[in-house]
Amino acid sequence: MSGRLFVVGLGPGSPDQVTPEARAAVAEAKFFYGYKPYLDRLDLTPEQVRVASDNREELSRAEAALAKAAGSETVAVVSGGDPGVFAMAAAVCEAIEAGPAAWRDLDITIVPGVTAMLAVAARAGAPLGHDFCAISLSDNLKPWDVIEHRLTAAAAAGFVIALYNPISKARPWQLGRAFERLRAALPAGTPVIFGRAAGRPDERIETMTLAAADPERADMATCVIIGSAETRLIARGERPPLVYTPRSFVPASQ
Repeated sequence: MSGRLFVVGLGPGSPDQVTPEARAAVAEAKFFYGYKPYLDRLDLTPEQVRVASDNREELSRAEAALAKAAGSETVAVVSGGDPGVFAMAAAVCEAIEAGPAAWRDLDITIVPGVTAMLAVAARAGAPLGHDFCAISLSDNLKPWDVIEHRLTAAAAAGFVIALYNPISKARPWQLGRAFERLRAALPAGTPVIFGRAAGRPDERIETMTLAAADPERADMATCVIIGSAETRLIARGERPPLVYTPRSFVPASQ
């Protein structure tokens, strides 16, 4: 009997944002590998087993899960958000590429989830209505100068930019540096959305201009979305404004 491996995205945190496909995978698996706060979201039976590890042990976690699945077990590797967006699906693929041939024969299903970028955008309006990109500000796996180059290029190309991993205790300065880069390329009034814990009870969604954007409004539970020069804000009186990027691109000269 061949083992089976699910790579499951649990969404940004609200149980309402877990997909039926993800729930079905959780019901089928016996062993669950993941970062403890993500595993704690699961409502498991006594027969199902959690195997928790630190947030920076993605590759070893993937290897352990693959080894368990190769023993004819049904295993789930759990991510928040979508497992293919700065998460565990890439780590699993990396482990398979470098690992034993038997891992390539496993039945592997990557189950998509609602990523933070989409959850925050939905709360704010439609800031991703035109072309956009996502950039992680973590320099654990790539140099900071590459991050700065990509920020500048994305802003110059007119992309709305979603920033993942914006700030941490080990990286308290990088979001501020990112804003400095973007202020050199974008209008001061460009909308910036700080979306913390979208969909959870402690959700906080704040919109301000790029000129006023304060890095201290973010933590590692925050996804920051920076609009393009075309992104607009619709005031609604007492209600929060709607932020959206028009579907059609009109050159500034028109």
